[in-house]
Amino acid sequence: MRPTHRTTVSTRAVFLLCCVAFTIPSIHAQSAPYERTFVQSKAVVERALKDLQSAVSGRLPVLDGFTRPGDRPLDRFQRGFYQCAIQVTSTPSGGALVRVSAKITAWYADPDSSKSAYQVLPSNGRLETDLLDRLQDALSGQASSGTPTTGAPTTVTAATGTAKPPVVSAPSQPKNKAAVSVPNISAPMPNTGTSAVPMASSKGSTTPNSPFKLGNGVNSDIATSLATQKAVADKHMEELTKEAKGLEEILHNQAHPKNLVAVKESSTQVLVSPVEGAKVLFLASAEDEFEILDMNANWVHVRISGISRGWIRRSSLEVPDTYTSDAKVENAPAPASTEQFQVKNEEIASFPGTWEPLRGQTVKILTVQRANVGASDTSSRAKLEFAKSLFEKEYAELTRTPTSAVGVVLIFDSADGGLVAATLLGLQQWKTGTLSDQAFWRRCFFDPPEAFISQAGQ
Repeated sequence: MRPTHRTTVSTRAVFLLCCVAFTIPSIHAQSAPYERTFVQSKAVVERALKDLQSAVSGRLPVLDGFTRPGDRPLDRFQRGFYQCAIQVTSTPSGGALVRVSAKITAWYADPDSSKSAYQVLPSNGRLETDLLDRLQDALSGQASSGTPTTGAPTTVTAATGTAKPPVVSAPSQPKNKAAVSVPNISAPMPNTGTSAVPMASSKGSTTPNSPFKLGNGVNSDIATSLATQKAVADKHMEELTKEAKGLEEILHNQAHPKNLVAVKESSTQVLVSPVEGAKVLFLASAEDEFEILDMNANWVHVRISGISRGWIRRSSLEVPDTYTSDAKVENAPAPASTEQFQVKNEEIASFPGTWEPLRGQTVKILTVQRANVGASDTSSRAKLEFAKSLFEKEYAELTRTPTSAVGVVLIFDSADGGLVAATLLGLQQWKTGTLSDQAFWRRCFFDPPEAFISQAGQ
């Protein structure tokens, strides 16, 4: 399988240099999209946005500087991706209001590989502001090429709600050269601490052919300032090059997990069940990777994030060689000498459903898989027997030590799987003999019921 998400040194170095070139204010909270008002009409702005489609979404070689700090270290996130949502509305004055909000997603590599998953990270506003700046530059270019404008755009940020003042161009040089007090120069003027620079002094003079001879050492100060800026830029470029080489070495030495599949093409459907025409959960992008939970000749069951699952056609994925021989024959029988199920993950979390006895409550969730990938569908009797043994074991463990869990949830990760949940009170009544097996099953929650109903006596 070809390697995925490998970013070259040049791409990362160029991207990091672009980040240095754009000075973006720090935004500590994002309570609303970032917006900017333009004097151009909605139609003109939308045409300009079409030319900026390459800046609307893409990969992020690094996450630091684009997201707000969270409770998880950024160095554990990989394969960052951003997508900007843009809304353009007309203003009463005939201009256009552009709102931008960015969504950042990345793969979180948890020390416990079973908890690794794609996660959404909060944007700090850098991507939104950069896109608005690009749009403003594009519209300014149109204006300079002949499109009339009546004013300058203003920017309103989500953090402060204040507007940036418009940029006012300098007036043209008057024809009467004798009335000129300061020459019109393109080089940056140093801050000398004085309110004005005289035209001439005893140490120098100003002539039309030599506009930089300002006297009082100003020309020397400009040259020194430019040299200093170049030295700083060269040093920063050297640091970025070292960082890019370090990142490439990390990617080269990083061991790639063996239980992941990669999406071949963008807009690949992730379905709720392994059936043609099933509900589409979302469209995956090219090179997105997911953990393998189950597989047969036609479909692959994948973990999306947390307890969220989905199915993808096997032909749309790049499957590791180690799994190729396991799924050549669909519904191959599992060896009779092995257990049909095994627990793959345990966690304490909120109940992932709407069953009233456990709605919003803390429960212990166990993810169960078939012991052999590609094994045939299991009967409701086999699942109930395994659930019964797990409920007995988990009840003993939960009552042995203090816990915040008030129930146990079992999730069967397979095409014919499902979810079964029981409250801790129900388990207690069952284990003390107050409830029979049939009565206990009637106190449990099944989703879908048909996966267990034939044996649970519902």
